[in-house]
Formats: sequence, structure tokens, C-alpha cells
Amino acid sequence: MRKSGSWMTIWDDRILEYIRNEDSGSPKKLEESGYVRVSKSHISRRLRTLAEHDLLTHLGNGVYVITERGEAYLDGELDTSEDATESSVDETTENGE
Repeated sequence: MRKSGSWMTIWDDRILEYIRNEDSGSPKKLEESGYVRVSKSHISRRLRTLAEHDLLTHLGNGVYVITERGEAYLDGELDTSEDATESSVDETTENGE
């Protein structure tokens, strides 16, 4: 089960899922997909916030990719409600949990 942080919105999971499935995403592609039904400006804000929390990496030109932390969150291995650090993700991965 995913443990969302209080800073997250319901759209964040959808954005992360889309980017994982498509290997990358931008506000325009997410808006056009219909998978996320909010404005392009709202998507852009959420992408920036997810990147600030290290769940996404901004590659430039509005394109984002998912990080190991983002993958761990989607897989239910990261508790973003505690703003887990990068080291706790590494420990989880190393222990195979």
C-alpha cells in the first residue's frame, strides 16, 4: 500500500504512474493523454513538486523521468508521509524488501 505524504495530491500518483509507464512525461503529454484531468499549469506545478521531493527528475524542456525514489513510492516501499531520505530507499533496495 502506498503511503502518501500530506504534501501530495491524488493526481500525483496518476502522474507518477503515467511517467513510469511511458518512460517520461511533460505537462503537454500528460494533458493530452487524458490520464490526468487537470490543467496543464496544474500538472506543471505537480511535476515540479514531485521533483523537489526527488520522486521525479527534470531533464529540461518540461520533460521528467521517474527516480528510484519514485519507483519505490509506487511499489509501496517508500513512506512519503515521513519524507524518507534517499538512504532509506537504498537500504530497502539492498535488503530486498
